[in-house]
Amino acid sequence: MELFERIRRDAREGVPIRKIARDHGVHRRTVRAAIADAVPPPRKPVVREAQAFGPYEEIVRAWLVADLDAPKKQRHTARRVWHRLVEEHGASLSESTVRPHVARIKTEVGLARREVMVPQTHPAAAEAEVDFGQFHVSVGGVMLRLWMFVMRLSHSGKAVHIAYANQAQESFLDGHVKAFAALGGVPTGMIRYDNLKPAVLRVLLGRERFENPKFVALRSHYGFESFYCRPGKEGAHEKGGVEGEIGRFRRAQLTPVPHVGSMAALNEAMAAADVRDDQRRIAGRAERVGAAFVREQPLLNPLPESDFDASTPLSCRVDMKSRICVRQSYYSVPAAYAGRRVQVRLGADAVRVFDASTPIADHVRSLHKGTEDLVLDHYLEVLNRKPGAMAGSTALALARARGTFTPAHQGYWDAARRALGDAGGTRALIEALLLHRTLPAAAVIAAMDAAVAAGRYNPDILAVTARAHTTGTRTAAPIPLPANVTDASAARPVPCLDGYDQLLEGAMA
Repeated sequence: MELFERIRRDAREGVPIRKIARDHGVHRRTVRAAIADAVPPPRKPVVREAQAFGPYEEIVRAWLVADLDAPKKQRHTARRVWHRLVEEHGASLSESTVRPHVARIKTEVGLARREVMVPQTHPAAAEAEVDFGQFHVSVGGVMLRLWMFVMRLSHSGKAVHIAYANQAQESFLDGHVKAFAALGGVPTGMIRYDNLKPAVLRVLLGRERFENPKFVALRSHYGFESFYCRPGKEGAHEKGGVEGEIGRFRRAQLTPVPHVGSMAALNEAMAAADVRDDQRRIAGRAERVGAAFVREQPLLNPLPESDFDASTPLSCRVDMKSRICVRQSYYSVPAAYAGRRVQVRLGADAVRVFDASTPIADHVRSLHKGTEDLVLDHYLEVLNRKPGAMAGSTALALARARGTFTPAHQGYWDAARRALGDAGGTRALIEALLLHRTLPAAAVIAAMDAAVAAGRYNPDILAVTARAHTTGTRTAAPIPLPANVTDASAARPVPCLDGYDQLLEGAMA
């Protein structure tokens, strides 16, 4: 460009073409071309022949044409083509030389297709996308692989992220319930899915699917439509928004690997991250995600008046250790139900046990297979008959680990065993633990501390003292017994009936 500029400057000053060519070391045709146009003509592309690959091009083309009739998983790759050229034809080529030519020939013969994407516009509140994504997190000091349920509104880009231990049906359904609640509404049109097993039992021809009845019930409850993408990688772009959202959130909010104490704490942190993400901008948009969602949210369909039950009903038999086995994990129930069949509602994060319609046990769903979640209270009646089994019981060890069996309980137990012996002291502890079913834990612990201070371990006195702490009508000290009295009822004061007399007077009036 600069050469043409100098030639044109000399020409304007009247310098002859022959002299300009001699001064600038160019041909006179170049001088005339510069005088005619200030922009140099484009250079002709240099066409180089693939001298190393050239002798083998027709051979490779024949192989790839034959692949058109071969099964998809048994067609030539670039590496296989290179191996055959070296082994069968003695070619001295590198794989990097062969690879671009194989890609070119595959496109020419129709083995490789470059699919063109059509840009889409998503109306406000009309569409959403759902998918699961993997990530790792340390829960209670144990590194786990968890699953992230993601629902993303296609218009605003607002997304809800919820962590689960698996991608089973109950997690899939529970994710919808919680995501709709977080968004404050339901898309008016369709939600896009890939062929997740909790939603699709069998893929049929085209877009047809044999759907899971529980998912159909969820869809009917909330009133949205489902759209299923093509199976495999070919259909991933049909819900590209949520595919990209999973990776973005994992990099932005879950890196470095989080360390949390529980799944509840993890989901609280992820909900806080969703709020922070409202301030981000999606590439190519001037509006922030939160501002776009403020416009979109009022257009969503309102939530149904009743909640959808996302749990899975099961029927389990209680074993002789008073446990039920659910998804290869064990959970305790009251010992009175040993050997009987009970009903279970398996949720994404909870296991609820019923006798007919009466709830008898609630557990947090285990994150690991083969674990035991045993509640000490479920075994108290058995331990009252077998006090020797108390010290080594698994339920007691778990209660200590959770902090429900406190140092105050241990101190009361130790003092009671010193005074009453192992069996008597253990039974005194069990009577104290039974009070937790009806009285606040703080009142029972205060009564135990007072009993240890007084050296009296009568369960009736302990119960009276605990109730006194609950109502605030008595002092913290237990009722003392005379030295020659062992029955707590003999030391009780005469009850006062003044309050009942007032009630009687009111009724007669």
